[in-house]
Amino acid sequence: MKKRGIKYVVKKGNQFYPSEELKKIANITDPKIYTQAAKDPIKFWGDLAKEGLTWSKDWDKTYEEKLPYFKWFKGGKLNFSVNCVDRHLAHPEKTALIWVPEPKDEKPIKISYGELHNKINKFANVLKTNGIKKGDVVSIYLPMIPQALIAMLACTRIGAIHSVVFSAFASDALKARIQDGKAKILITSDGYYRRGKPENLLKKAKKAAKRTTVQKIIVVNRIGKKVRGRKFLDFDDELEKAESYCKPEMMNSEDTMFLLYTSGTTGKPKGVVHDTGGYATQAYWTCKWNFDLHPEDVMWCTADIGWVTGHTYAMYGPLLTGATTLVYEGGPDFPNPGRWWKIIQDHKVNVFYTAPTAVRMFMKIKQNWITKYDLSSLKILGTVGEPIDKKSWMWYFKTIGGSRCPIIDTWWQTETGGTLINTIPGIGPFVPTVSGKSFPGIKHVIVDDKGKPMPKGRQGFLAQTSPFAPGMLHGVFNNHKKYVDTYWKKFKTMYDTSDGAYLQDGLIRITGRTDDVMKVAGHRLATAEVENAIHDNRKVGDVAVVPMPDKMRGQVPIAFVVLKRGKPGKKLEQKLRKYVDIKIGPTARPARIFFVPDLPKTRSGKIMRRILKALLINEKPEGLMTLVNPTSVDKIKNIITENS
Repeated sequence: MKKRGIKYVVKKGNQFYPSEELKKIANITDPKIYTQAAKDPIKFWGDLAKEGLTWSKDWDKTYEEKLPYFKWFKGGKLNFSVNCVDRHLAHPEKTALIWVPEPKDEKPIKISYGELHNKINKFANVLKTNGIKKGDVVSIYLPMIPQALIAMLACTRIGAIHSVVFSAFASDALKARIQDGKAKILITSDGYYRRGKPENLLKKAKKAAKRTTVQKIIVVNRIGKKVRGRKFLDFDDELEKAESYCKPEMMNSEDTMFLLYTSGTTGKPKGVVHDTGGYATQAYWTCKWNFDLHPEDVMWCTADIGWVTGHTYAMYGPLLTGATTLVYEGGPDFPNPGRWWKIIQDHKVNVFYTAPTAVRMFMKIKQNWITKYDLSSLKILGTVGEPIDKKSWMWYFKTIGGSRCPIIDTWWQTETGGTLINTIPGIGPFVPTVSGKSFPGIKHVIVDDKGKPMPKGRQGFLAQTSPFAPGMLHGVFNNHKKYVDTYWKKFKTMYDTSDGAYLQDGLIRITGRTDDVMKVAGHRLATAEVENAIHDNRKVGDVAVVPMPDKMRGQVPIAFVVLKRGKPGKKLEQKLRKYVDIKIGPTARPARIFFVPDLPKTRSGKIMRRILKALLINEKPEGLMTLVNPTSVDKIKNIITENS
């Protein structure tokens, strides 16, 4: 008989709460933490920073604000790699990283904290030998392989600024990021495996590095391609030659640790700046409390390192807490739809964090691909990237969690550095489609477009008030105007998240991007609400709704639907439109529904709705290099043309 595992939740009415078993082991269980933190959030974060991290020098001032900029732990000094690795060396044999390669004939690799420490030190010396010093930018263009983590932490050891670029991006996208950061070194690999085939990464890297500031390209040998040329260095050869210890550079808390580029509505990337001390503090505590992570736990965040989720919860957060992180190289359903679930079984994963899009993908397969595996090691399930609909939430809860694991529906952004709105596992409640509360010591408000508070239950703009979260961005790299215009122009003294939300029984429900809020005949409608209504139909596998300009009504909703069963056609379209009438009302009824084979998504699972918008109004879509499935765009374009 298959193991069921410990029951970590109990149901009370329509909500779920932590069970006594979870409360016994949870890192935090007292809901008073919210009121205690709200009394003096600056002191609260100061106490957390001292308790959670190792500092070489205490700070002079906990928080300083001169909007639109602010600093945490001013004058304090620390080294990030020391906090991730060195301080855990009392048990050097403990596993820090489990790496699962995609090819099934390759065995998983376990790297201990001691081994990771050795490799980080050596590679830090490689960087120094090649002229990298504190404040220099290093571009990292690597897939999900251990060398990515080694390279990132080696940068933090010597005070270099790392700029990780998603390995599925095209050479032009990489080049733009290299040029903006003026990177001196590019770290890449000859390739990686994706759905059973080797992908040539080096070809794109070479093209991107031409006529840039890149002086050397360090290449990881992953698929066996030979690399020649004076500009190229072999990762393993250089590691072998390097000294085994590198003294860590003690950084000011407010020193820049990394850049992460995010595309705006124009598709032109902007370099989000994250500092050292504030980011480290938030990454540590959000990982520990929001995922109830303990040193003995194995956490698997499925996000790629090219995204902030991969930075904070696939790489850094678990190591800061002294736990074990699992990294998988390949596709979620390769060579079959059971791959993820076998990995959880084989490595006894305790915390699993993925995107709603992935959840919906697995809802469509034969369930025995999942149910034949033992998932009893799971304790916490998490979702990230976009609001999760109720049907997907319940499937995730029952099928993956066995109706016994809480689901942590997290809200955050590249700009926030870490999760900021969700439910803490030891406190609850866990409500389908509702994220929860702001993390203790952080305050979000829901306001109208003038910044005035909205009545409870009414949708408005989500904004963050002072003091701002320690892990928040500290500017846009070399672009003060972009920083001000994007995040501070609308509300002046509040951070504009560009997301919509409303309060439901004192909890925050995220409705999606405010640029995905439609104004239909004077009524404000969130696209996420219409999506949830359509998704409730059992024939629907995935859905995205975007607004389209309309002369009479201002805007009208247009839906793109991926079916998991049934045949597309006018009859089904009419049925789904009536479904929205019943669920929300005629105002929200989609003017058209296009049945498509797939939706354009990033690898982290985010649906790129602005691409769908562009296709509808016959504009050239920007930012296709961010997509994991770029061929979907032409297919959708053809369907729109044929059915318009």
